Amino acid sequence: MSQAAMSSSSSIPAVSPDADAMRTRLQARRRRTNFYALTASLGAMGFGLFWLAWILWTTISLGVGGLSMDLFTQMTPAPNTAGLANAIYGSFVMVGLATLCGTPLGILAGIYLAEYGKTSPLASLIRFINDILLSAPSIVIGLFVYALVVTRMGHFSAWAGICALALLQIPIVVRTTENMLNLVPNALREAAFALGTPKWKMVLSITVKSSYAGIVTGVLLAVARIAGETAPLLFTALSNQFWTSDLNKPMANLPVTIFRFAMSPFVEWQQLAWAGVFLITVGVLALNILARMLFKK
Repeated sequence: MSQAAMSSSSSIPAVSPDADAMRTRLQARRRRTNFYALTASLGAMGFGLFWLAWILWTTISLGVGGLSMDLFTQMTPAPNTAGLANAIYGSFVMVGLATLCGTPLGILAGIYLAEYGKTSPLASLIRFINDILLSAPSIVIGLFVYALVVTRMGHFSAWAGICALALLQIPIVVRTTENMLNLVPNALREAAFALGTPKWKMVLSITVKSSYAGIVTGVLLAVARIAGETAPLLFTALSNQFWTSDLNKPMANLPVTIFRFAMSPFVEWQQLAWAGVFLITVGVLALNILARMLFKK
């Protein structure tokens, strides 16, 4: 070995025992911190899953016992022959019409915010109002529709319930649509413009088509949100013990019927209330699973 190599190797400072001990203590402290954080995270997850499992078990154990053919064929007047046919029909009608009314408005507003307005003052105002509606309690929306629609009509109606549910659904669709469109790379928009594509066609053929799965996921999550709302319907559609397809009259629905039956002294009605809870839970769970599958795809 040459003298230069020997001098360079001898100039490398040796690692002191204190530095090794400090490094070991630092690694041990990091491992302890990681262990505590992981334990706390798993504990929080277990705490939430415990209550979720308890709720699902209670719903299934008490709800399955109330399932019968009368549940889907009988109305709700008498305690001994009661069913939920009119409530199931009413919920399907009001949720379906609210979705048909709220979804196009929400998607169009989301497209405007993501593609046209962006940083304009009107877009900022729309986002501000949308955030307020998104965080507003459902009972406030119900009272608003009651003052605006029910008092002017002079009676409760299914139309008022549809308006309340649509107002709850629109902010979710707006937020989801805007977020999904913002995820589309700008390079796709620039490529379309470079080929001379009009902006409206670019939006429909590229950005909306690329975000289709995410937009549908937002719509399904919004439907799952409004399917179990009770407070808005108490102030708008109220309920009806009999079958009716007239949207200008009060209409039965599952959330309000569950509320009434759960508070009743009749055991049969209480069983039907749990059966209704089971139906809503299964429906909302199915919608969430479908939304997750579409989003994953």
